Amino acid sequence: MAFLDAVSTREIDMDKRLGMLAMCLAMVFLPIGDAISKSLTAYAAPFEVTVWRTVAQAAFFLPGAVLLRRHFRGSILSLGSLLSACLILTVTLSLITAFASMPIATAIAIFFVEPLLLTLLAGPFLGEVPGWRRYAAVGVGLIGALVVIRPNFATFGPVVLLPLLAALAYAMNMVVMRKSTRTRSALSFQFGASMIAGGLSLLAVLLAQGLDIDTTGLATLPEWGPWALASAGALALVTFMMITFAFSKVEASLLAPFQYLEIVGATAVGYLFFNEVPDGMTLFGTAIILTSGAYVFYRERVRGVDGAATRPSER
Repeated sequence: MAFLDAVSTREIDMDKRLGMLAMCLAMVFLPIGDAISKSLTAYAAPFEVTVWRTVAQAAFFLPGAVLLRRHFRGSILSLGSLLSACLILTVTLSLITAFASMPIATAIAIFFVEPLLLTLLAGPFLGEVPGWRRYAAVGVGLIGALVVIRPNFATFGPVVLLPLLAALAYAMNMVVMRKSTRTRSALSFQFGASMIAGGLSLLAVLLAQGLDIDTTGLATLPEWGPWALASAGALALVTFMMITFAFSKVEASLLAPFQYLEIVGATAVGYLFFNEVPDGMTLFGTAIILTSGAYVFYRERVRGVDGAATRPSER
């Protein structure tokens, strides 16, 4: 019996290690997809890049959904999926528009106020009311965002506010996802949202053509453009699969700090591909945001441990 318990413990530990590794790799792939999108904005408007990337992601999702069809549970199409699709498009368009004008690392640093905004939204929409310590951490994190925004606003203008909009939309999407996945699997919800987002993107293109709005079209891209779009779609699928796997193996509070590796990856990608180096104030503000976010996750973990200790044991 002791031998079986030891084997079971080792298997759980291995699952956790694999989950954390998958999360780390996902955070590496995300900035690469952002770099591809930023590169394409030199040949097309951010709106068009958003449409192409969203459609490519939906197209690559189809074979992935076929392979994972046994994990579908509940309806695919719902009001929640529609809301999520609109929020996903808002996030993608806002970030790609920001990437076109400012360093990727700076945009991602501002975007990472999202966990703090989610903490504020969790109370009224999910009934997860934070304590005063987490409210204080949120306030400090928002100050960090202002530190990043202030000097960059003078350089890039109002575009620096777009990562904030993306962060708010992403936090709202997390609220919608948490509510929706109470009655359906995460895969069903995400697949429906991706398909709707792809459909809305194509509808937006048709509407633009009907209004005689000039669009560049795929034909104007360089030879590597279509391959870049395909890579962005494939990366989006792989990243989603890795994050889903990670959250299926490791508790969310343990995985949350790994998300901040994306800022490291964004800084590296920005430097290697675009020769972008964050200035001192951006790094200082980023440090404030990371510290406050890490504290929020720490308080959430303490709260979970305390709650488990006060609950009666189950047999």
